[in-house]
Amino acid sequence: MTSGRSAAAAVLLKFALALLVGLIAGAAGMQRYLKQPDRVVERFHRLYHARGAQTFNNTFWLGVPTQKLPLDLWVFQELIFALRPDVIVETGTYHGGSSYFYATLCDLMGHGRIITVDIEDYPNKPKHPRVTFLHGSSTDPRIVEQVRSLIHAGETVMVMLDSDHRGSHVGEELRLYGPLVTPGSYLIVEDTHFNGHPILPKFGPGPWEAAREFVAANPQFQVDRTPEKFLFTFNPSGYLKRTGR
Repeated sequence: MTSGRSAAAAVLLKFALALLVGLIAGAAGMQRYLKQPDRVVERFHRLYHARGAQTFNNTFWLGVPTQKLPLDLWVFQELIFALRPDVIVETGTYHGGSSYFYATLCDLMGHGRIITVDIEDYPNKPKHPRVTFLHGSSTDPRIVEQVRSLIHAGETVMVMLDSDHRGSHVGEELRLYGPLVTPGSYLIVEDTHFNGHPILPKFGPGPWEAAREFVAANPQFQVDRTPEKFLFTFNPSGYLKRTGR
C-alpha cells in the first residue's frame, strides 16, 4: 500500500514539475512576444483581413454594410466631434454605410453634411438629408468642380479618400482634394495597409505610397499618428493633418 502511494506521489510530482516548467516557458515566451507589439498587431491585422467574410465584410452601421474597421470608425467619430467640420467629403461611397454613419453623427451634433462620390451607383443606399451623392470618377474634373461648388466660403472641410486604391489614382485624388481641407482638419487616406503595410504585399504602390509622396511635396500636411492609438488601424500613416496654409 505504501509503495503504491509513493508511486502515485512520484507521478503527481513529475506532473506538477512538468506543468510548472511549461508555465514558466510559456510565460517567458509570451513576454518575448509582447516585447514585439508590432509583430502582434501585424499578425492580427493579417488574420483579420484573411477572414474578411467574418470581419470587415460583415460590419454594419444601422443595418448598412460599411466595410470599415470599427476601431477606425470610433476614431473618425472622435475627430468629427472634436473638429465639427461643416463638410465631410468622401470618395468611395459603395453601399453608403460610412456616409450614413457620418450623417448620424452630424445629426447627434446638429451640425455638418456629407458629399460622397462613387463611380458606381449601388442600389438601396440609405437616403439622408445631410448626404449628397455624386456619381462619377472622383478624379473627373466635372465631379471635382461639383464638389467644390457644394462647399461654401469659410466652411471647414474634412476629406476621406476610400475609392480606387491604386497609387496613381490616390495620388491624383490627393492633388485634387487636398486643397479643400481647411487648416487644423484632416485628409484621411484610407486603406494604407495595402502593399505589405502589412496586407496584400503584391498589390503594388497604393494609398500608403501615395500619401508618403504627397506629404513630402506638401509640407502643410503632416502625418499624425495619434489617431492610431488603438494600435490596429486600416489607415497606418494615413491620417494627414493640415497644419498650415
